[in-house]
Amino acid sequence: MSHAGVMCLALLLDALFGEPRWIWSRLPHPAVLIGRVIGHLDRTLNRAADSAARRRAMGVLTVVSLCIGAVIIGGILAELGGMIEALCAAILLAQKSLVQHLRDVARGLRLSTGEGRHMVARIVGRDTRDMDDAAVARAAIESGAENFSDGVIAPLFWGLIGGLPLMLLYKAVNTADSMIGYRTPRHSDFGWAAARLDDLLNLIPARLSAVMIAALHGQMHQWGDIAREARQHRSPNAGWPEAAMARGLDVALSGPRAYHGTMQDFPYVHASGAQDIGPREIEAAIAGLWRVWRLALVATLALMVIGAAL
Repeated sequence: MSHAGVMCLALLLDALFGEPRWIWSRLPHPAVLIGRVIGHLDRTLNRAADSAARRRAMGVLTVVSLCIGAVIIGGILAELGGMIEALCAAILLAQKSLVQHLRDVARGLRLSTGEGRHMVARIVGRDTRDMDDAAVARAAIESGAENFSDGVIAPLFWGLIGGLPLMLLYKAVNTADSMIGYRTPRHSDFGWAAARLDDLLNLIPARLSAVMIAALHGQMHQWGDIAREARQHRSPNAGWPEAAMARGLDVALSGPRAYHGTMQDFPYVHASGAQDIGPREIEAAIAGLWRVWRLALVATLALMVIGAAL
């Protein structure tokens, strides 16, 4: 089975079944296993007494080891047949689980602000205790746009290029970035390689996600504004799908938020968009993400057909 054929089947399996609790309540999810390996390497190789240069070198060694291991394991699993590869690939996609989390936030907000805060705290790292309804909705929509790029388009992109081995490599690097890719005293050096490689691997998928979101929301005429605001984002990649979604829904995203008790005055993305938002806008974002998912499926099917014809 071609890479495109495997990815088509994986997209459909993920959309149908997501992440069944009856499986992952009994077995560790691959992301959890990857996280355990990264945590072990962090504890073992990242020593505070070492020089900055040595910690950076150990971080590079960690990322290289993760990439080699991911490619080897992915290659072994791919050799078991197209169906096994597709099942494994589906586990590395996150469309259904992503929209389920967003829908939980919308439902929570309809019950109460407190329930909305509780639900959004499951998917964002910022402080949620003092959020109003609009801040909860903004956080959910931002997370949805960014994680659609990280959790669907990026693994699909690398899977189309290199099958399960590259897909698993991407997942390992993305997980490493989420665990050690921070500019903190402990991880600024050790996590440098993970953060930089994650930025590189997401460079094209993030912009591709933005193009797809903008196109399906009829906002390509605002591409110049989307690109300008995306480049102003603190992340080299996350701002692209976020800026596209903001204009697609005509809402203001980002803005001030608190981390660890400290308020940070981030500028709004698409500041002229609606700021008094809530569950309705979250549901609109969910509908938009499903439209983009369908476009990704059609494009993957087209690649499969073209590949079969060549």
